[in-house]
Amino acid sequence: MSHLNEHSAARHNKPGTTANGTPITRIKSTDLFRQMRELEIDHGGRIYKLRLTQLNKLILTA
Repeated sequence: MSHLNEHSAARHNKPGTTANGTPITRIKSTDLFRQMRELEIDHGGRIYKLRLTQLNKLILTA
């Protein structure tokens, strides 16, 4: 594997950090959806829908 591919794979295998170095929490989509294909997120009183498509892509809509 090339150096570039190794770096890219390593980056995707561990959570990143914010600009100030704080670790970013990573949640697996399987844990988030729990056998469902859609969920709602309440953000500041506004409801967003997060859907898992047939092609296994995520779509967030307001």
